[in-house]
Amino acid sequence: MKTAIYQNQNIFLEQLSRDQYQKIFLAGKNGQLNCSVCKENVRLFLGIQKEPHFYHMHSPDIHCPEPTVTVVKLDSHQSTEINGFHMPKGRTITTTPPSIDMFKTATSIESTVPYKQSMSNNHVERSSYLQQLAESGVILDESQAAAVMETEGSLLVLAGAGSGKTRVLTARTAFMMNEKHLDPRTIMLVTFTSKAAAEMKNRLLSYPHMKREKITQLVTGTFHSIFYRILMFHDGNNWSSNKLLKKEWQRDKILKESGKELNLSEKEFAYDLALQQIGLWKNSLLMPNEVKPASEWEEKVVFLYKRYEEYKNREGLFDFDDMLIGCYQLFVSTPSLLEQYQERFHYFLIDEFQDINKVQYELIKLLSGKHKNVCAVGDDDQAIYSFRGSDPSYLLEFEKDFPYAKIVTLDQNYRSSHEIVTAANQMIAANKVRRTKKMKAQFSSERLPQLFFPFDEEEEATMILTDIQGQISLGANPSDFAILYRTNAGSRAVFERLAGSNLPFKIDLDAEAFYERYIVRSALAFLKVSLNEEDPQAMADILPLLFLKQTLLKELKAQSILRDCSLLEALAHLTTAHAFQEKKLKKAVTIIRGLKHTSPQSAIEKVEKDIGFLDFLKKRGNESNKLEKGSDDLKDLKVAAKSFDSLEAFLAHAEHMSAMNREIKNLSKHFQDAISLSTIHRSKGLEYKTVYIIGAVDGSLPHDFALEAYRNGDFNALEEERRLFYVAMTRAKEQLFISVPQNRRGKKANRSRFIAPLNKKKKTNS
Repeated sequence: MKTAIYQNQNIFLEQLSRDQYQKIFLAGKNGQLNCSVCKENVRLFLGIQKEPHFYHMHSPDIHCPEPTVTVVKLDSHQSTEINGFHMPKGRTITTTPPSIDMFKTATSIESTVPYKQSMSNNHVERSSYLQQLAESGVILDESQAAAVMETEGSLLVLAGAGSGKTRVLTARTAFMMNEKHLDPRTIMLVTFTSKAAAEMKNRLLSYPHMKREKITQLVTGTFHSIFYRILMFHDGNNWSSNKLLKKEWQRDKILKESGKELNLSEKEFAYDLALQQIGLWKNSLLMPNEVKPASEWEEKVVFLYKRYEEYKNREGLFDFDDMLIGCYQLFVSTPSLLEQYQERFHYFLIDEFQDINKVQYELIKLLSGKHKNVCAVGDDDQAIYSFRGSDPSYLLEFEKDFPYAKIVTLDQNYRSSHEIVTAANQMIAANKVRRTKKMKAQFSSERLPQLFFPFDEEEEATMILTDIQGQISLGANPSDFAILYRTNAGSRAVFERLAGSNLPFKIDLDAEAFYERYIVRSALAFLKVSLNEEDPQAMADILPLLFLKQTLLKELKAQSILRDCSLLEALAHLTTAHAFQEKKLKKAVTIIRGLKHTSPQSAIEKVEKDIGFLDFLKKRGNESNKLEKGSDDLKDLKVAAKSFDSLEAFLAHAEHMSAMNREIKNLSKHFQDAISLSTIHRSKGLEYKTVYIIGAVDGSLPHDFALEAYRNGDFNALEEERRLFYVAMTRAKEQLFISVPQNRRGKKANRSRFIAPLNKKKKTNS
C-alpha cells in the first residue's frame, strides 16, 4: 500500500518529500498511522530489498485496495506543512513527473566474469608430510603447497583475502620440523596479535607428529613479546615490568605536565592526538631531534615528545614503543650480541607483513642478516595501518633487501562468494601501487552485492535494521551480520536504532560512546546550562570553550552568591584582562539563555557559530586531526538532534544512549550470538555471512583527509582508503550490502568514487 492516514489526513508516499520517510516510519512505530481502508494500524516498511510501502502491523498479509487518489505535480519551490510533514504544493496531472525526488531502489553489482569451478590440484606432487596433513584434513592447494615446501632462502607469500594464510604458516612450520627435521629453537614465528599466536599453536597441536614439547620450543609471539623477552634477559634491571608505562593516562600525565611550559590547556590541547603522533614517530625510528614538524601543532608535539623522553630517561621508565626501539639499539650497539642471535635464529616466519613498521622491519633485517631465510606473508591490498607507522613499501619492495627472494601468490579465496570476490577485484584494481593479483572464489552464492540509497544516516540505520530483522525472521542468526563503518562516530545512528530494538549486538570495547566524545559533551553542556543555569558540572564543561580557565569556576560561584544571581549570569560579571572578552561573555550569557526557546538543532548551530565553538576547535588542534575533526562531531550531533523538538527530550536521549553504550559493552563479553558493529580497521581478519558497509560517499569512505591529500598531489592516502574498502568488502561470505546515503551530515553527498568501477560492465569471453 502507498497510502495511510496520519492524524485524520491521507499520506501519499508518491507525493511526500523524500526527507519525511523516516518521520513517517517513526509515526508508524508509535501507532500513529492507520490503513485508509480498514482503519487498522499500519507501519511503513523502510528496508533494502523492497520498495517502501505501508503494511498492516498485526496482519502483514492483508492487502487492502488502494483508495483512489489524485496525483499532483509537485512544485519544489512552494510547500505547506500538514501535521508536521512538509508537503509540496502542486496542480493535478495524470502521471508522476520524473522531477520528483523518489525513493531509489537498490541496484545489483553485476559480475564481470562468469563463475567457473576451480581446477583440482590433485596432480601436484606432494611430500610425504603434506600427504599426511591432507589425510588429517589439512588440504593445501597448489600455491599453498609451494609456499609450505619452499623453506630455504627468502620467500614472499602474497596471501590475498580469504586465501588461508594461517593454514600456510602453520603447515609450513610443521613441515619444517617434521619433513626437514629443523630444530624448532631456530625458528621464529612472529604474529601481530597474541590471539593469532595462540591460534597457530593450537592448530599445530592438531597436526600429525606435532608434540607439545616441540611446539613450546618454537619462539612465537608478537614483535613486542619476543623482543621484550630479549631485553629482559640481557638488561633485566632497566627493563623490569614495574617500570613500564602501561596505561595511557600515565603517558598523558607526563605530556600535560610538559605542556604547562607552553601554557597548553588540558581542555584545549588534544593530548590524545599528541600521544598518537609521538607513537608514529617512534615506530618510524624518528627521535625528537630528527622530526621535521609540518605545522604549528606538530611543533608543539615535538616539544612534548622531547620532554616526554627526557622524563622517562630521568625516571628510568619506558613505554611499549621503547621495547622495540630498545632492542634495536641493543643489537646495533652490541655487534657480538647481534651475531649470537643471528646464529641462534635461522628461520623467520612473519605474519601480516603488510602491516610492519620501520623498527619492526629493521629488527628482522638485522636478525636475518646471516641466513636470509625470511618468509614474509601478507597482502599489500590489505595494508590499512599507516596511521600507526605501518608501511606497505616493505612488502612491495621486498626484493630490494632480499634480492633472491621467491614469490608465491595465494589467489584462491575460500571465504567469499564469486559475486563478492569479483566486485572486490574490480574495485581494488584501480589502485596504481600494488602487486598485481586477481583472487578467484571457490563457490557462487548467486546473490549479487547490492548498492542501496537511503536519504541520510537515520534512514540508513532504519533500512539496515529492517533488513536484518527480516532475515532473522527467516532463520538467520544475529552473529551472521556485521555493520562496518569508517570511524566510530559513523556508527551513532545504527547504534541508536539497534539499542531501540530487541536484537542482541556488540560493539568494540574501546569505542567511545558518541555522546561521551569531548566535543559532543561540550556542545551538550551549553544546552544543559540553558535549561539549568545553576548546573555546576555543565558550567565547568563550557568554561574552556569560552576561553576561560577551570579555576574561574570558584569565582563564578562567589559572584553568584554576592550578586544573588545564577552561575550563568555570573559570567557577565567576570573581570578579565581583556575588555573585548568581557563583552563577548555578556553576549554569550544572552545567547545561552535563549537556547531553551529553540529546537535542539538550532541550539547547536548557535553554539557552533554565535558562541564561537569553531574558533575553539581550531585553537585546540581538533581541526588538524586528519581522521576525526571536532567540527564533524558537531555536524553529526546536528543530524541526531533533527529528530527532537525540545532540548529536554534530546538531552534525555543522549543520557539514555550513553547508558546503553556502557550496558552493551558489559553484555558484549557474554554475547555469543550477536550482530557486530565495528570499524573496518577492527574487522580485519574476521568474516561474516552478511556485511553492511555504511556511508559509502566521498568524505566518509574515502575520508575527507585522503581527498584533501589527493587534491594536494598525494594519492597514497586515497589508495589506502580504497584498500580499506576492499578489506570491508572481503569480510562478507555470502551477502554484501553497500549503503550510499544521498545526504551526509545535513548536506548532499556524492557516492564514493570507489563504487564507479563496480558499475562498469565489461565484455568477457565465456
